[in-house]
Amino acid sequence: MEEANDDCQCPSDGGPRKISPRGVSMMLRMVKNQPRTTREELVNAVKRAGTIVSKATISNTLRRHGLKSCITRKVPPLKSAHVQARLKFARDHLDGPEESWEKVLWPDETKVELFGLNSIRRVWRKKNDEYHPNNTIPTVEHGAGSIMLWGCFSAQGTGRLHCIKERMNGAMYCDILGKNLLPSVRALKMGRGWVFQHDNDPKHTARKTKEWLRKKHIKVLERPSQSPDLNPIENLWRELKLRVAQRQPRNLTDLEKICMEEWAKIPPAVCANLVKNYRIRLTS
Repeated sequence: MEEANDDCQCPSDGGPRKISPRGVSMMLRMVKNQPRTTREELVNAVKRAGTIVSKATISNTLRRHGLKSCITRKVPPLKSAHVQARLKFARDHLDGPEESWEKVLWPDETKVELFGLNSIRRVWRKKNDEYHPNNTIPTVEHGAGSIMLWGCFSAQGTGRLHCIKERMNGAMYCDILGKNLLPSVRALKMGRGWVFQHDNDPKHTARKTKEWLRKKHIKVLERPSQSPDLNPIENLWRELKLRVAQRQPRNLTDLEKICMEEWAKIPPAVCANLVKNYRIRLTS
């Protein structure tokens, strides 16, 4: 059994591949059945079939078939009612003009852990499959300290970021909105006709919150709960956490400061692209 020449794995002249079509089919079946299959496991499987290749060859082969190694997304468990609400939301808004999403202000809360990226896992998946159940892991309590953040963004860029110091309730949520919502709208120059979208979390639908929004004449588009993939700010949270991890904060005070700095650095073009592709989320 001879070792395949890895330099021949991506021939520009359309030459033969070193992994046979049968071997490629076997690899694709393996990662489809178990997306967390490692490259080493695939190398060993191909070896048993009679060909020796490197891990880089495995990556190149899967990439040619639309698969890349990605970090698993953490998602809450979905109940039947959540699924039905998601489907209804998608049907109600699928035929709307794409430009309408540019008038939406997307808010959310997230927890940022001091050492939260130490538990990253990877899966092989295709584009837009990041929230398929096989490609996610449950959210769990872990880490050595964390902070809670409220933030918002639109197609024009990131809005304000607020550190939540106490347990959130309806009254505190209104206080956060009062200090950050309208200033963000003005800073982002959203103009008339903008829409505020949040999910139906109890503190978002509390009587006090609804009354505050009504008095401020703010139009609300409610998003189904337990549906992080329907809120593109999740991608920005991921971007923020990666940026923060690279700076290696030493304590919670440092963590909050770095979060504020890195949130402000996220390019408006990143935000615009997330909103531009929102229709894909509705059809996924």
